Amino acid sequence: MTALYRTYRPLDFEHVVGQEAVVRTLRNAIEGDQVRQAYLFAGPRGTGKTSMARILAKALNCSQGPTTTPDNSCNACTSITNGSSLDVIEMDAASQRGIDDIREIRERVVLQPAEGRYKVYILDEAHQLTDAAWNALLKLIEEPPPHLVFVFCTTDLAKVLPTVRSRCQTFVFQRPRLAELVTLLRRVCDGESIEAPDAALALIARGARGSFRDAVSTLDQLSAATAKDVTVQAVLQLAGAVEEDSLFRLCDTVVDRDAAGALVQIDELAERGQDLGQLVNDLLGHLRHLLLVQHVGHVPPSLPVTEETRDRLREQANQLPEPTVLRMIDLLAVAVDDMRRGADPRLPLELALVKVTRPQVDLQRESLAHRVELLEQRLHGIPAIQSAPTVTPATTPAPTPEPAASARPPEQPTQPAEAPAAAAEPTPASHALELTQLQEAWHRSVLPAVQEKKIWLGSLLAEATPIALDGAALMLEFPLEADFHRNQLLDDSSNIAAVSDALFEITGQRLTISTIVAEHSAQPTDEEEHLDEDAVIALLKDTLDAEEIESPDRQPPR
Repeated sequence: MTALYRTYRPLDFEHVVGQEAVVRTLRNAIEGDQVRQAYLFAGPRGTGKTSMARILAKALNCSQGPTTTPDNSCNACTSITNGSSLDVIEMDAASQRGIDDIREIRERVVLQPAEGRYKVYILDEAHQLTDAAWNALLKLIEEPPPHLVFVFCTTDLAKVLPTVRSRCQTFVFQRPRLAELVTLLRRVCDGESIEAPDAALALIARGARGSFRDAVSTLDQLSAATAKDVTVQAVLQLAGAVEEDSLFRLCDTVVDRDAAGALVQIDELAERGQDLGQLVNDLLGHLRHLLLVQHVGHVPPSLPVTEETRDRLREQANQLPEPTVLRMIDLLAVAVDDMRRGADPRLPLELALVKVTRPQVDLQRESLAHRVELLEQRLHGIPAIQSAPTVTPATTPAPTPEPAASARPPEQPTQPAEAPAAAAEPTPASHALELTQLQEAWHRSVLPAVQEKKIWLGSLLAEATPIALDGAALMLEFPLEADFHRNQLLDDSSNIAAVSDALFEITGQRLTISTIVAEHSAQPTDEEEHLDEDAVIALLKDTLDAEEIESPDRQPPR
């Protein structure tokens, strides 16, 4: 049986979907007798480049033409549709890419068309041609016989030589919109008696990512698997698509600061066999939509979402703060990098959700910047977007300016005197800092922050270790042999100020710093330090399996 994407290829300009500019230009050229000798069709896969080339060939060679409405019934049209026309030669440039293949074309183009008006050469994957092959074609493209037309189709326009592009009329094919893909899929379903709800077709279209061929091929597979009864669950199971509701519910857990709920939902999706790599990519796309809505103020018509999800998207964009959306995108980029290296995306995905829902546990500087942005928004009572007419006050987490001014000032880390008032409503910025957290972040985050202020100061502090944290008082311990480094730190009060500023950047809290010297030395013991020559030689023999070479001028040990 013929695949559905071949059966439902457009046969004339009227059936082409999503390429209005290309269709309009070619039709005007045919009507005005301005057909050029070479065309270059570029665009993503599955957008109709080869189909458009065949339609152009039929329009030129139809028995009624040249015409913009080929009848698809004459011998020329039917032979072009079947791929048996002697006047329309389709070549795969991926396998016929050398200069010998181009020489064969040059020898045959002098022959007149067998039955039509034009001899049309369609070269698929034209960017695969070698530079020598392109150079051999240059003269023929520029000054061909009057009956010759070239159509080059490529998915990588940048690889086509500029000298070739300057000799062709270039058309860039656009990815179709979601509604156009759904319309095409509905037409296929009606023609093949396939039962499928609009929600299932929308999932298929979203998974195709702008490719007609991918969308129809997926529908063909689902039709065979479900006996022509395609459901939403079938699409989710067989096509690996992610349901829109899952993306919304994941972001709802971020709005509610529910880390446990987010982890449970990831576990449920994994148990159902959901491809977590696809989930990461779809979640990034969902976050991009939220960010776009927050900046534009409404849901743009160009977004590939169904009508029933537009109100929900607007509502969630109003609930989720913009800094949180940006932070999630940055964290999910780590999961994307891991997937490119073949790693499992589950752990980076879970870490991203935990870090966003509980920013107080993350002491990285990026997390601190994220928390400061959230604090500024809460202090000023700024909602995520200003124009969201369908959002009710009950679904809007951002308070009005009056309560925000009265409830949020205790979050400011620079006002420790208001700590008793903050106890009524603790925030991530006011959570008590633990010594273990600071010890873990000391070399990873604190020392780099100190080095940005004073490079040499970071080297001094590399010898120190946080050993005690009592409220806002931090105790640093230096080894006995590093007392000189400790004195260098204490010689200038600006050094302590720089360390305090770096700690504030990382932890969000002002800490007073004191230092002590360890009672015991970290240097080797006397037995290890004072080894005579014979002991050193014995150690080398035992450790490195060395052999002693006697030297006649060797002096006895002193």
